Amino acid sequence: MSTTRIAFIGAGNMAASLIGGLRAQGVPASHIRASDPGAEQRAKVAAEHGIEVVESNAEAVRDADVVVLATKPQVMKAVCEALAPSLSAGQLIVSIAAGIPCASLARWLGVDAIVRCMPNTPALLGEGASGLYATAAVSAEQRQQAEQLLNAVGIALWLDEEKQIDAVTAVSGSGPAYFFLLMEAMTAAGEKLGLSPDVAARLTLQTALGAARMAVASDVGPAELRRRVTSPNGTTEAAIKSFQGNAFESLVEQALQAADQRSAELAEQLGQ
Repeated sequence: MSTTRIAFIGAGNMAASLIGGLRAQGVPASHIRASDPGAEQRAKVAAEHGIEVVESNAEAVRDADVVVLATKPQVMKAVCEALAPSLSAGQLIVSIAAGIPCASLARWLGVDAIVRCMPNTPALLGEGASGLYATAAVSAEQRQQAEQLLNAVGIALWLDEEKQIDAVTAVSGSGPAYFFLLMEAMTAAGEKLGLSPDVAARLTLQTALGAARMAVASDVGPAELRRRVTSPNGTTEAAIKSFQGNAFESLVEQALQAADQRSAELAEQLGQ
């Protein structure tokens, strides 16, 4: 990856996190260029990461091996159509914009080698989870380039079909908000049980962090970890029975199905 030249179209938070991850992995600043319409954002990213940040998208993609599309989905069509004349044969397009299908990107850009990604916000802390889908025109070397790019801020997993991006959106793309909601609810419940807001919040957040780390580091799945901490007739079992008695698993399934369906709807709308 250290010899790959990468251009970012858009230098917002997600792009900046990827740039930071690449720099931390040893990619030279001279091999990364970004563009952004905002002068303040250009100055901020240039100062933080030591890379060249320009206003012109056409200038940003000059000599790039990989072009990362990191603009808002609502403006992607206009950005792509304006960028198309500046692209060169052999360049890989990597889109981290939500909801834009590969076919739409190919039509707007006039290229076929496209990798579509669905990262999530923990990538800002280097703890992201991304699903990747590559079109048939993407070479093995280009797949490796895309994977290394997203691995710079977490884990990157390949998908067999583009429609699975909707499921990735439902599970990990939107997933952090589900855990935040649970944290909110646990904190509020802790307060009602008599804890101060600060104590309830700190206990909840540290418990979430510890549980996640245990699950990642364990050689068994979450179901077994849950069983190991659920003593018969104990406090944990009482809480778990309450969750399950109120159809917790079914509620989660319905929520993810709703997110999956909405992701598909947005892709159809934004890809016009």
